[in-house]
Amino acid sequence: MEAACQCNQLTVELPSRPLITIACHCVDCQKRTGAPFGVLAYYRVDQVSIAGEAKTYERVSSAGNKVETSFCPVCGSTVYLKLAKQPGLLGVALGAIADPAFPAPSWSVWEQSKHHWIEMPGEVQHFPQGD
Repeated sequence: MEAACQCNQLTVELPSRPLITIACHCVDCQKRTGAPFGVLAYYRVDQVSIAGEAKTYERVSSAGNKVETSFCPVCGSTVYLKLAKQPGLLGVALGAIADPAFPAPSWSVWEQSKHHWIEMPGEVQHFPQGD
């Protein structure tokens, strides 16, 4: 399986199944994606292979943890992010995987800022905060 930016300059080779997939409704993910929430599939860092150039943006989350977002410097697509509190994991943007058959998220976090019209399907665990 592969994740890629719009121009295919930045790619991530992935094992077939993530450890967990999380929908995040925090305001920062809303701004990061330009959408009402972001979805990240998490993999062990030692199981992925990154190719191409990435630019990074580092911020501190609402819970005080460092978050480093990596995006393509050519097309601007967010492809992956790293959480300082989980250094062994890489969160890959589900949109970069671009597989309509990919399983739905297991968790829905930061629902305190979730848009009221969003409904999370299936057996999703709901959390008012996260991080």
